[in-house]
Amino acid sequence: MKSRGTRKISIIWVPFFCFSFFFFGMLITNRIWSVSESNGQVISRRRHEQELQIVSEDSSFKIPAEKKDVMTEVYRTQEAIQSLDKKITMLYRDLVEARNSRGMHSSDSHTPSIESSGKSNLPKKKMLMVIGINTAFSSRRRRDSVRETWMPRGEKLFQLEREKGIVVRFMIGHSATSNSILDRAIDSEDALHKDFLRLEHIEGYHELSAKTKSFFSTAVAKWDADFYVKIDDDVHVNLGMLATTLAYHRSKPRVYIGCMKSGPVLSSKSVKYHEPEYWKFGEEGNKYFRHATGQIYAISKDLATYIAVNQPILHKYANEDVSLGAWLIGLEVEHIDDRNMCCGTPPDCEWKAQAGNVCVASFDWSCSGICKSVERIKSVHEKCGEGNGAVWSALI
Repeated sequence: MKSRGTRKISIIWVPFFCFSFFFFGMLITNRIWSVSESNGQVISRRRHEQELQIVSEDSSFKIPAEKKDVMTEVYRTQEAIQSLDKKITMLYRDLVEARNSRGMHSSDSHTPSIESSGKSNLPKKKMLMVIGINTAFSSRRRRDSVRETWMPRGEKLFQLEREKGIVVRFMIGHSATSNSILDRAIDSEDALHKDFLRLEHIEGYHELSAKTKSFFSTAVAKWDADFYVKIDDDVHVNLGMLATTLAYHRSKPRVYIGCMKSGPVLSSKSVKYHEPEYWKFGEEGNKYFRHATGQIYAISKDLATYIAVNQPILHKYANEDVSLGAWLIGLEVEHIDDRNMCCGTPPDCEWKAQAGNVCVASFDWSCSGICKSVERIKSVHEKCGEGNGAVWSALI
C-alpha cells in the first residue's frame, strides 16, 4: 500500500512541475529578450541622435563659419592691397623729394626764410599755383625783359607767395660739364635776383620733354599747390588774370588747361618740328591728339603728382607739348580749351583789353612766342597789361 501511494503522488505532481518550469523558462527568456531589445534600442537611438547632432553641427555651424572666414579674408586682403598702394605712393613721393633735394639746396641758400628756414618738417603752406618759366643759359636778356614787365622782383616776388599763394621761378637745369662757366653765371644771377628753380636736368634743346618732367617733379616736392604752370620766357602773362582763371577751376580734381590744338605729325626730317616716331600716329599726314600748345599751360596737383611719381616710364616724344598730352591722354582728365591763354600780340590783345576782356597770355604764333621778345615785350605789356595792382586785388 505504501508503495502504491507514493507513485500516485508523483504522477499527479509531474504535470504541475512541467508547467511550472515551462512558465519559469518563458519568464526568464522574455526578460532577457526585453533587456536585449531595450539596450539595442537605446544604443540605436543614441547613435541616431549623435548622427543628427553631427549633421546639425555641420550644416548649421561649420559651413557658414567657413563662408564667413573666407569673406573676412577677402576683405582683409582688399584692405591690405589698398594700404600697400597708399604706402607705395607715399614712398614714391618721398623718393621724388629726396631725388630733387640736392638740386634745391643750392638755389634755396639765397632765398628768404619762407623757403629755407629750419622748419622744413612743418606742413607746406598751400599755394594756388607754381609757375615755372622755361629758360636757357643764353637767355639772360629775355629773363631781364620778363623781370622788367610782368614778373615781380625782389621782395614783391616773395610777398606774392605769402599773400596770394603764387610762386614764380625761372626753371633751368645744369650744363653737361660740372661747375662750368654757364652754371656759375646762373648761380651769380640767382644770387642777385633769387628767382631760379634749379633742376636735376642736363640742358639741351631736344631735351625739353625731360625738362618738363623734372620741373613737375621738383615743384611738387617743394611746394603744395593747386596748379603747376609752365610758361616760355618769350610770352607775356597777366598774373592776375591767370590766377583768376585757375581759381575758377580750383574745385576740379584733374584739369589740363591751355589752348588745345591738334597739329600735323611731321614725318620729314628737314622741318623744325620733325617727329621721329611719326609712324605711331597712323598713316603719314595724320594729326596729333588734342593737347595744349607749349607756350603756356597749367595742370592740377593730381596730374603733376602723377607725372612726378611715374616719370621714369613716361615716354618722351620730340615735341614737349605733345609729350605732356600723351602722358595725360589716357587718364580721367578734363581738357579745358581757354583761348584767352593764347592771344596774339597788339593789336589783338590790345583790342580785347579795351573791350574789358583782358588776356591771360599773349604771343605770336609765327614765332611760337613774342617775335623779338626782348625788344617788344615792354610794348606788349604797356598795351595789353592788366596793370601792376591787378594781381594783388585778384579774387582767388
